[in-house]
This record gives sequence, structure tokens and C-alpha cells, in this order.
Amino acid sequence: MEETTQEKKSSKKLLKPIIGIIILGCAAFFAYKKISYAQHNEDTENSQIECNIVPIAPRISGYIDQIYVKENQEVRKGDTILKLDDRDLKIRLQQAIINAKSAGANVSVVKSNATSADASASATSTSILTAQANIETAKANVESASVRVWNATENFKRYEQLFNQTSATQAQYDAALAEKQSAEKQVAVLERQVQVAQAQLKAAQQQSAASRTQANGVGTQVNLAEVGIQQRNADIDFAELQLTYAYIIAPCDGFISKKSVQVGQLVNPGQTLMSLVDDSQLWITANFKETQIENMKEGQDVEVKVDAYEGKTFKGKIESLQAATGSKFSLLPADNATGNFVKVVQRVPVRIALLDDKNDKYDLRAGMNVTVAVKVK
Repeated sequence: MEETTQEKKSSKKLLKPIIGIIILGCAAFFAYKKISYAQHNEDTENSQIECNIVPIAPRISGYIDQIYVKENQEVRKGDTILKLDDRDLKIRLQQAIINAKSAGANVSVVKSNATSADASASATSTSILTAQANIETAKANVESASVRVWNATENFKRYEQLFNQTSATQAQYDAALAEKQSAEKQVAVLERQVQVAQAQLKAAQQQSAASRTQANGVGTQVNLAEVGIQQRNADIDFAELQLTYAYIIAPCDGFISKKSVQVGQLVNPGQTLMSLVDDSQLWITANFKETQIENMKEGQDVEVKVDAYEGKTFKGKIESLQAATGSKFSLLPADNATGNFVKVVQRVPVRIALLDDKNDKYDLRAGMNVTVAVKVK
């Protein structure tokens, strides 16, 4: 009996060292694993899933006529989210169309006047050419009549000498005198015709100048009328564009969130009515300590564990490292030049792309907390 008790005591003495050795071995193994992991990986729990959240806001003011979506409803790019009351916009479009038609009619009238002015200018140009031709003809007639006067004067002188010498009859003398006087009067008449033709030319030139001025003025009116119709067409385009703004369209695929409007509510341009969560691309923003990023670079593999799905590991890659620490973008960034400097380890945001974010078995949402581990070696 005593031997059995001694054997039990001896066994207990041996068991304690064995248990201690096992515990020390496990601790050493876990310490080795931890040190080895830390040498090849950098991890942080200060990270979460991100995505694009698009604010839905109108471009014009108006009363909401219809809402086609509900909270958390999935929509596709191009779907109509809501409609504003567009009756006044349609009236403005009709007014713009009427003004454009009126401007078109005005252009037709002005162009008709321009055609008439061009025809008048062309007619005055023809009158100038005719007057110039009449002047040349009258001058030629004057020259011809002057030759006749010279000839008649010479004949008269000869007959006058002959008449004085009683070698010519009175009838011959009278005929020579009549011829001379007739030729002189004809020259006077033709010279008057030259003056009349010159006066006609001057009048035609003045009329031509007036016609050109009128044509230029009408041409300016045509240009202004054409500019006016361009303005009216632009008004139509603007009214049509404003009418399209009454329909708010989904800019991308996603889910409606934070809907805060009702039918009949007055909204203003830029007012956020709801948000559209675009989950077509998810990424992770991980805030690493500045002492952890020494060996980080783009393209390194990342293991991601989402708190919502325990035991599941997602894959990712580093897309980029932010160019400044997070504190530099805070509302009141630290100013270390004020004399109260306290050294604080800064955080550098790192963008990580999720490679299997489209796994239907795991519904990932923006804002979920995750733990990331970057393989730096």
C-alpha cells in the first residue's frame, strides 16, 4: 500500500515538468509563428470597406411630381428616379418655338427687302452706264456739229467775199449764212444735251450711292435677323434641356439610400434628395501606422478578413498609398510649431482593391470593418 502511494507521488512529480515543457514548447512555437508572421506581414484593424456614394440632386427648382423608387431599392443606370412638375417648362418650350417661328418670318421679310435693295442697286448701276453712254454720244455729236460749224463758217466767208465782189447771188449768201447759223445753234443744243447727260449721270451716281447704302443697311438687318433666329433656336435648345432636367436619372447602377423627399415637396438646385450607393466597385481604405509602410508598394498581395464573416479570407492588392497622412486632411490639422509638440504616430491611408468582391455568397457593404494583412516580404 505504501509502495502504491509512493509511485503516485513519483508520477505526479514527473507530470509537472512534462506539462511545463509542453507549455513552453507551445509558447515558443506560437512566438516563432508570431515573429515570422510579423517579419513578412504588416496588418491593421483600422480599415473598412469603401465604395462610391453618389448624391442625387436636381439641377432646377420645382415641386416633386412623382417618385419611382423606394429606400434600398436597386436601380440601373438610366432608370428614372423621380420627376418634377414640368408644366411651366413645357410652356416655356412652346413660347420659345413661337418666338423662333416669328423670327423666321422676320428673316424672310428682311431677305425680301434685301433682294429689292439689290435689284434697285443693280438698276441704278445700269442707269449710270446708260448716262455715261449718253454723255459719250452727246460729246461725239458736239464734235461732229463743231466740224459742221467750221465748214459752214468757211463757206460763209467765201460766199461773203464773193457777194461783196458781186460774184455770188444774194440767195447763195443767205443760204451760207443760214447754214452757219443752223450749225452754231445745233452745237449749242448738243452742248446742252451733254450737260443734261452729265446731270443725269450725277443723279444716277447719287441714287446708286443711296441704293448701296440702303442695300448695306438691309444686309445688316439680314445679319441681325439671322442672329436673332439663332438666338431663338438656342432658346429652344435651352428650354428642351431644362425640360429634361425635370426627370432625374440614375447615373449608375446601385442602391437607393437615405431618401428624404416626398411628393409635392419643393426642391432647389443642388439639394441632396437621396444617395445612390454604387457597389459595382469596392475597395478598402486601411490606415497603417507610418512605421508600417516602409516596405509597402503597389501590387503587393493582401489578405482581408471581414468582421461580418468570421473565418472567410478575401484576397486583395495594394492600389496606392496616399500622398499625405490622414491628419493633414482633418478639419483642424495639427500645428507642431506652436510650442506644445507631442509626438503621435501618424496613420497613412492605403487603398486596397478587393479581387473577389463579387462573391454572391458574401454580401459586402460599404463601411464594414475589416482586418488586412499585407505581405511585404
